[in-house]
Amino acid sequence: MPTQNPRINITVDESIAKLLASLADQEHTSVSNITKELVLEALERREDMALSAIANIRDTKKAKRIKHNDVWK
Repeated sequence: MPTQNPRINITVDESIAKLLASLADQEHTSVSNITKELVLEALERREDMALSAIANIRDTKKAKRIKHNDVWK
């Protein structure tokens, strides 16, 4: 059954292909699946870095403080 998800083709060096194949073999999964997991991890890491940068800008002594319970009302 064909997938409804979009496909993305990438070209990697042979050394990276071997590493991906080795990881996939260790985790008993496909190279596609291990690559997808690694891409998701990288995207989450970038998102965390971006949000941390925003938090660092906002985290000043003069910043307005809001109590936890007030935020979730």
